Amino acid sequence: MNAAALAALLQAELHGSGDVPVGRPRHPAEAAAVDDVAVAMDRDLLPLLADCAARVALVHRDAVDAVPDGAVDAILAIGRPRLAMARITEACAAPPAVACGVHPSAVVDDGARLGEGVAIGPFVHVAAGAVIGDRTVLSSHVSVGAGARIGADGLIHAGVRVGAGCTVGAHVILHHNASIGADGFSFVTPEKGSVESAKETGRVEATNAGLVRIHSLGAVTLGDHVEVGACACIDRGTLSDTIVGDHTKIDDLVLIGHNVRVGSHCMLCGQVGIAGSAIVGDRVVLAGQVGVADHVTIGDDAVVAAGGGVGTSLKGRAVYAGTPAVEREQAFETVMMLRRLKGLFRDVRALKGAVRALQGGDPGPA
Repeated sequence: MNAAALAALLQAELHGSGDVPVGRPRHPAEAAAVDDVAVAMDRDLLPLLADCAARVALVHRDAVDAVPDGAVDAILAIGRPRLAMARITEACAAPPAVACGVHPSAVVDDGARLGEGVAIGPFVHVAAGAVIGDRTVLSSHVSVGAGARIGADGLIHAGVRVGAGCTVGAHVILHHNASIGADGFSFVTPEKGSVESAKETGRVEATNAGLVRIHSLGAVTLGDHVEVGACACIDRGTLSDTIVGDHTKIDDLVLIGHNVRVGSHCMLCGQVGIAGSAIVGDRVVLAGQVGVADHVTIGDDAVVAAGGGVGTSLKGRAVYAGTPAVEREQAFETVMMLRRLKGLFRDVRALKGAVRALQGGDPGPA
């Protein structure tokens, strides 16, 4: 590939020679080969271009004039840096290192169906009745349960578990050790227990004894173009499937409980936890360590800031923060009021002293 071809791929403006060969993108401080592409979309990185070996630089279109004279032979100017980063890293990403066909150590049970161009890595198990779509890659130590279905062009990384009966759409990426379709965390006591009494009265008026498992008869359905991070867990539903909509991206260490419904184009960041039977609308963003209580609903286009605790349903198209999560302005107001409490207490003490002095008593400590 040369600079002109890369500019077309990135929809970038080309300044300089389009014939310069290009290799992989690198930070300007680490660009040591002449075919490296120095990524200097942050203006603070531009001075580094003067001393790096790369002959092609990727910069913001507003910073073209700030590139040191003679530093590179070609400048690719873009308007949206992170989108350009997505495109260039996709173009340079290495293909999965799993050969087409079935590895000799893999076990594919009778009755499983493999599409065309499927790659099955070492120590994979595909159970009876499972269906693997065309060109999907199963890396080492993946297990696919009985009757599960994985769509075309999927990439299933090492150690992933796809439970029996689960459905995974097309163009899905499941990262290392993700669990799709474990049983939900659902138990009941023969008599009313502490959880039920606490919810009803706010007090613990009973004890948990004899916890009885509620089995998960549903499965998990993931839409197309879903991505699930490493060690994330999506539990199967009790009677109906737990559902994740198309194009939703789920980070590492996320837990989605039983019966949850997550809409399309959502982003669930690291360590998010969603309790059973919650409903998350379309295009919702839950930042890191957000917790969502059971049976609540989050409306479309809502954004919950990191560490937020969603205890009640939230309307859509608003920004929330804090625990319990409230709209951003109210959360900030609460924080500011808390910061003023020390001064408020000081003023109240002074006021009480002044009142006592007026009444002829000891004003007390200042």
